[in-house]
This record gives sequence, C-alpha cells and structure tokens, in this order.
Amino acid sequence: MISSETSALLPTSFALSLPKAELHLHLEGSIDPPTLLELKQRHGGHGTLAQVEQLYQYQDFNGFLMAFKAVTEDLRVPEDHELITYRLMEKLKAESVLHAEVYVSVGVCLWRKQDFDAIFEGLERGRQRGERDFGVSLLWIFDAVRHFGPVEAQHVAELAARYKERNVVGFGIGGDERRAGPELFRDVYAYAADHGLRLTAHAGETAGPESIWGALNLRAERIGHGLTAWQDSELVEELATRQVPVEICLTSNLRTGCCRTLAEHPVRNYFDQGVMITLNTDDPAMFCTSLAREYYLAQETFGFTDEHLRELARNSFEASFLPAEKKLGFLNLFDATAAR
Repeated sequence: MISSETSALLPTSFALSLPKAELHLHLEGSIDPPTLLELKQRHGGHGTLAQVEQLYQYQDFNGFLMAFKAVTEDLRVPEDHELITYRLMEKLKAESVLHAEVYVSVGVCLWRKQDFDAIFEGLERGRQRGERDFGVSLLWIFDAVRHFGPVEAQHVAELAARYKERNVVGFGIGGDERRAGPELFRDVYAYAADHGLRLTAHAGETAGPESIWGALNLRAERIGHGLTAWQDSELVEELATRQVPVEICLTSNLRTGCCRTLAEHPVRNYFDQGVMITLNTDDPAMFCTSLAREYYLAQETFGFTDEHLRELARNSFEASFLPAEKKLGFLNLFDATAAR
C-alpha cells in the first residue's frame, strides 16, 4: 500500500544533516528489495527485482505482518544477518544517524528453529564492521512476538539476558496487540528487569489506550507507537508528566492503515501537550521511508519548525538506552553541531 500523501516528499538538507538517533527500527524491516533479491540468489532462488518488490505490497496491518514474515524467510545463515546489519548501518550514516537501537526478531528466529547463537555472531560481525566503516553506534533490542505467547517471549528474554554484555541493551514485544494483551507478559518483563535489561513495548498501535496503560504497568520505559493515547486525556497527561518517551512512526502508521490519513495523526497534539516524542521509521524499506524523510514529513504536514526538529532530535538521544557517559557524549556532540 503506497500512500499518495507522502510518496512525493523528499527530505531537505537540514533534515538529512541534523544529527539524530533512531530508537524504533526493526532490522528485518530495513531489508530493501535489491538486498532481498541478493539473499534469494545467494540461496539458489530465482526471480526478478519486480517480483521481489511485490512482497512489499499489502493493504492493512495483518497484510504487513505477512509481508514482514515473507521478507524474513530468506534470512537463513549468520552471513545473511551480517549483510543486512552492515547495509543498515551504511544507510544510517547517510541519514546522519549517529546512534540506533535496533530490534531483532529473535522470536521469529526461534519459531523457525534457527541456531540463534550463530545468528547473533553474524549480527555482531555486521555491527562491528558497520561501526568501523561508518562510525555509527548500534545497540540491540531483542523482540518477542507477542501473539506467540508468554512462554516463547520468556525464551527471548533469556537470550537477551545471556547476551547483555555484548551490546544487547533491551527487551520488548511486538506483533499483534489484539491477540495478546500486555498483562500476559508481566512475569517475562519482571525477569528482564531483574536481569538488568531496559524495557520497551509496542503499544497503542492497533489496540486502544488500555494497551498503553498495560505497557506502563509492565514498567516499559519507552512506548512504541502510542498512536491511540490521544483517546484518553488522563493517559496523555501521565505520559507528559512522567516524560515517558513515545516512539512515533508516522509513515508506518499510515501505510499499515492504523492511521487513516496523515492529518489525523496525533503527533502534534502530543508535542503540544508536552509528551516526549521521538521520530522513527519502524521498517524503513517496507514503508519506503527514511529517518530524514520522517523529520521532513513532520515539518511539512504538522508545521514543526527547524527548532522543533532540533528538539525532537535531541529527544532521540535523551530517550536512548545508552549508558549515562555515552549519552552525555552524544548530547554534547549534538549541542555542538546542531546549533550551527
């Protein structure tokens, strides 16, 4: 589903050059069609770029989940994960993204009964090469598929705890909120917190404000999407008072049909009410977007000024799960460069 509302927008040089971090970004959703074709050919598959591009077409959120699943089917060996990590970091460099916290669909790997320990080595090789060649900082968040249930999510949390000393910073749940509410994952989140992992959760993307309240009850430190929070003024006030970061994904919400039109998106409402928001791509290849484009989209559609965009970019570092010393270093670098 390609929306005419956003398809013609190209980022400005200001949006491209503004130093920023990205906090809601799925590794598998960054695989563009040429890379997917390369992966297919690597494993003896056939087809054309046009045929591959058809996998990226869908009409609603369920269709998107199926498309995401189809794209991940060609991730078979650790070298595939190394390749897509490196390619992602190359793209981040071009967008002036200094730091990213990237979801890995560990739940999907386990569901496919893949050797995740070997896959993780591939991820780390890609991250190390990307950091060396592009100077981009990257941390991993292990993502469980909520509609697979809490037992499977626990396995993901245990892997995150195992690799905590190797650039795995957090644990979260994604997938279909309507099929598995947050209350099912109370014990899993308690385990993750007890093992020193930072907590995030997709909430209020396809379900109502109660899903966001549920994520807060899990002690989620950041909220992914939060699209429906505006339906509950008390919730918006709570988010603003506590300064819980909300990871806004404009194009994603539009392309999955979770938001009917861009004009209806509550991003400006949240900003004006003091909610700490960040801008993110979610699955950039699958939504034909980039982080600089999301910044420009916010400016063109909702009247965010350059100064507002600087505030959002600074938020992205403030809301990160970086250790305090590294976070301060990025904030100092941001303040020195963004004011020019």
